[in-house]
Amino acid sequence: MLNKQNSVITALLLSGSALAITPAYAKSDIETAGDIIAVTIPAIAYGSTFYMDDPEGRQQFYTSFATNAVATYGLKKAIDKERPDHSDNDSFPSGHTSVAFQGASFIHKRYGLEYSIPAYVGATFVGYSRIDADKHDTTDVLAGAALGVASSMFLTKSYHNDDLIISANLAPESYQVAMHYRF
Repeated sequence: MLNKQNSVITALLLSGSALAITPAYAKSDIETAGDIIAVTIPAIAYGSTFYMDDPEGRQQFYTSFATNAVATYGLKKAIDKERPDHSDNDSFPSGHTSVAFQGASFIHKRYGLEYSIPAYVGATFVGYSRIDADKHDTTDVLAGAALGVASSMFLTKSYHNDDLIISANLAPESYQVAMHYRF
């Protein structure tokens, strides 16, 4: 039990340290709240794997989170889009939104929609806060949300073994997403 508590405390401290390295100059209350919520949602998603005593879910969280981070930051560097406030060229996609939606959709896919609704509301606020702070435009935020959702939906299995299957088919001349649910 002590190892689990230490792991949770370590994860929360690491998540909180991300806030400490965020520049604190001239931020609005909305931007600051968005920054905090962007870190809190995945921390809660990760913490839920300890609460549920779910080591399989924890591994799925690691995979989903890492995949999301690599895809998001890889695209930022490859696309090199200037931010609306002209501060740098890391606008597309929104990393804050991507991380927030990854956490929310992990909770959704692993534990159920009813538990993820507050996280989705928070993730939506994060996206809004990034637009309000002039760090991203709507396209950046939507792309970040899509990456976050996709990483969890494709790399996480339901804790309750439901029969929802989402699959993708990427062919040279067509792109398809299919959903199958057995009643």
